[in-house]
Amino acid sequence: MSTEFIVGWVLRASTVGFAVGCRVIQPNTPHFGDLVKVHLEPEAIDLFGIIYNVEVHDDPAVRQLILTGEIEPEVILDQRQNRLVPIELSVLVVGYQQQGQLVQGLPPQPPLSLNAIMICDDVEIRRFTESFDYLRLMLNAPQVPVDELIIANLQRAALAQSENQRYGFLVGAGKALARLLHTDLVRLEGILKRIKN
Repeated sequence: MSTEFIVGWVLRASTVGFAVGCRVIQPNTPHFGDLVKVHLEPEAIDLFGIIYNVEVHDDPAVRQLILTGEIEPEVILDQRQNRLVPIELSVLVVGYQQQGQLVQGLPPQPPLSLNAIMICDDVEIRRFTESFDYLRLMLNAPQVPVDELIIANLQRAALAQSENQRYGFLVGAGKALARLLHTDLVRLEGILKRIKN
């Protein structure tokens, strides 16, 4: 397993998703559509989820700084690195792993507050996306920008594949989507056009 990078910590959770708090957005933190995981002890379960929203809530210090008028670049940098309110990542749960078995479905339990969230590396992304069953969970998720999320996730997952396997991966994803969206061809066409780019 690779060196793990902690993105943030669980603020609140349910079986279908959770919110993660982090100090600041950094270049190596995950983005919309990225696969992340959280390890649950003592159950030895890894939950997998896809980031579907990033929110920067207003910070009391920012409100005061705005009222001062002109703000020095050093002050802006300091405030971004030392926020009083965490940045929130919303995560849709799409699977879990227990005793080495990977399941693309809802887990038996959610994570707890302050469980650490890690970025999945390319090996984990390739293993998780060997099957596209998780796309059904995404398509049925309420209050999530589903089409955009699927596009971003599949494009990221394609980058995790070796260069000579990317096309085959996207073809497989397209076939899975065609089965799931066979009654909504306009929507299917819109997604397929975007994932091939």
